[in-house]
Amino acid sequence: MQQAIQQAAGALQRADALLIAAGAGMGVDSGLPDFRGDAGFWKAYPPFAALGLSFIDLANPAWFQQDPELAWGFYGHRLQLYRETTPHNGFQILHQWAEQRGLEAFVFTSNVDGQFQRAGFNDDHIVECHGSIHYLQCTDPCCEAIWPAEEVDLDIDETTFRAMPPLPLCPHCGALARPNILMFHDGQWLWNRTQAQQERFREWIEKLSDKELVIIECGAGTAVPSVRNLSEKLARYGATLIRINPQEPQGPEGTIAIQLGALKALLAIQDEVER
Repeated sequence: MQQAIQQAAGALQRADALLIAAGAGMGVDSGLPDFRGDAGFWKAYPPFAALGLSFIDLANPAWFQQDPELAWGFYGHRLQLYRETTPHNGFQILHQWAEQRGLEAFVFTSNVDGQFQRAGFNDDHIVECHGSIHYLQCTDPCCEAIWPAEEVDLDIDETTFRAMPPLPLCPHCGALARPNILMFHDGQWLWNRTQAQQERFREWIEKLSDKELVIIECGAGTAVPSVRNLSEKLARYGATLIRINPQEPQGPEGTIAIQLGALKALLAIQDEVER
């Protein structure tokens, strides 16, 4: 473990550019719920355990038609939780590495919580590949519009996690609105905002052909492998991959694997960098 931490510190000191790749495990140290497995999800949302509904069951756009109060109870509670959560110190460590060393930096995350923006990262250098809970779209959708969720302030019953009307509506057609998040079995997600982010990311990557790119991946699992797939693809083209994951740290040949949680690993690497 110590050898891997030393290797990670050395790689970061040699880096010209930094890609921060993050999955759900990145937010756990901020106190956000761990939705890995039904047990973790039901611990955070006991009423759904009584209904026998898992995270995968609820993260489905069909609920906005079948039971809008249930759908917005789940997503409205998460929206408020993410608004109130302070990103842990690991976010600041990553931000400081990029800022103090003048590294070109980009974030690629499957998280929808907006924590990187809250931690001060440049919004133009973030890809949210599954969308963001802080933006809304029409459930139909009637058009391609995506708008901020700043005015959403729902009254949610803490015993049932059901939202009380009025629920958010589309300003263009009056139909029910929903978060601009890619859900399971989702044929209505509008991805033009994420597409624009990905285009900026592609342009950024193309400029790094002669530079030393280091990827520091935090808390990205294999259940939804969007982040891991990107990291490994770039590693095959010569980038150095530092994979931080307490349960699934393995990676392709050359991966610097650190079997720790995100915050603990980042603090350890920071100590080694300073040393």
